[in-house]
Amino acid sequence: MDTMNTDDTTRLYGAAIALVSGLYSLLSVTTGSGMMSSNSGLLMALLGVIVLVHGVVLLTPYASWLGNASGPLMIGYSLLMLLNQALVGVTGSMDWGMGSGMGSGMNGGMGSGMGSSMTAGMGWDLGMVALAVLMLLSGVIMTNRRTDSSGM
Repeated sequence: MDTMNTDDTTRLYGAAIALVSGLYSLLSVTTGSGMMSSNSGLLMALLGVIVLVHGVVLLTPYASWLGNASGPLMIGYSLLMLLNQALVGVTGSMDWGMGSGMGSGMNGGMGSGMGSSMTAGMGWDLGMVALAVLMLLSGVIMTNRRTDSSGM
């Protein structure tokens, strides 16, 4: 019986982390200037929606549909978020894709140097990194709990 309560609590913590991470991801993309049109922004928007849905499912009876996959999914989401942040930090640009070296049409006639320097200064989103690390730890805990409880 104690294992059930621990599993429920772990699932609830996982849901809370997924909900906050998903919402933060969506808010950071929609409130950031021009991020939605960048590769990084599109990835974060997609991940935000998926993680948010995962968090909601964890709060419903449908959580059993995820079974033992919930922990590894959280690990996967967090690694994608961390990889995205690393690429943004290394390239200094929110657009780390094939066209990242080209000037954006959004800059119009104003020199693209100004837009590039503003984007380069943005770098890592430390809030996203912190949430991704929490999600990674949550996924590891969820995965280990499932393994430990099924072995008993």
